Amino acid sequence: MRLAINIDHVATIRNARGGREPDPITAAHLCELAGAEGIVCHLREDRRHIKDRDLRLLRETVKTKLDLEMGASNEIIRIALATKPDLVTFVPERRQELTTEGGLDVVAQKGRMKDVIAMFHAERIPVSLFLDPKPVNIETAKEIDSDIVEIHTGEYANARSEDEIHDRLIEIREAAILAKSIGLGVNAGHGLDYINTLAVAAIKAIDEMSIGHAIITRALFVGIDRAVKQMLEVIERVAH
Repeated sequence: MRLAINIDHVATIRNARGGREPDPITAAHLCELAGAEGIVCHLREDRRHIKDRDLRLLRETVKTKLDLEMGASNEIIRIALATKPDLVTFVPERRQELTTEGGLDVVAQKGRMKDVIAMFHAERIPVSLFLDPKPVNIETAKEIDSDIVEIHTGEYANARSEDEIHDRLIEIREAAILAKSIGLGVNAGHGLDYINTLAVAAIKAIDEMSIGHAIITRALFVGIDRAVKQMLEVIERVAH
């Protein structure tokens, strides 16, 4: 199972002072050296963390896989088509949210997303959709030619009772198995940390974990190299 790391919040810290440090491009390089097999960034319409220059430099320097998270606005689509990341992941985006809240409503946006996916496929850029773990979402993603689904694990991560954790984990597992059975790649992410990742990593149908905030937070105390390697140890404990 692969680990991709979202480096958005390195840029969040940089932007808090309006300076140049810490540099998300350096962070991405260090994550790769520590064993990450992908780098994720989200170019938001309001540019609250990753900036256009960051994306250009990441495209030039990332040696593994660059996954660009994005909303389906015309401006960001134009930038993504010009940048040509290795993967684009469409997520819902609301200006006032602290972080992405829930999966893309792919059923309601079916026609629009089918057209957008076709645009990226014309440029040979694979597409992932960030979705809540519901069968109708997975089936719709396949119908509109998505290559990958990234299963939203936020409700599982926020669950507190044992019963709720169990139920949300079952939903993730069943969605992953369904997606794999109909030929989709399967990623998973959102709200995952050094504790709750273990159970998700044990789901064999998942190909890749996308984790950001927990790793960047731990890196403040132990450094990026150790933070990445410690997460890899968690995943490897159950993923083989």
